[in-house]
Amino acid sequence: KEYARTFYKSAAWLHTSAAYKKSVGGLCERCSARGLIAPGVIVHHKIYLTPENISNPSIALDWSNLECLCQ
Repeated sequence: KEYARTFYKSAAWLHTSAAYKKSVGGLCERCSARGLIAPGVIVHHKIYLTPENISNPSIALDWSNLECLCQ
């Protein structure tokens, strides 16, 4: 989405997403929960980012709002 382009290119997001993905071993968390092994491709926000909350680090960068997923 256009409003999120700058955020997803930011150093803060690139660092956070890479560190989070590494912390879960680079695997898809949903597949792992079902006993399957699949590489994680994206770091997803559980609470979707919106123009209203994208500047809130407790939503945009907090690990509790992230999960690593395959596609």
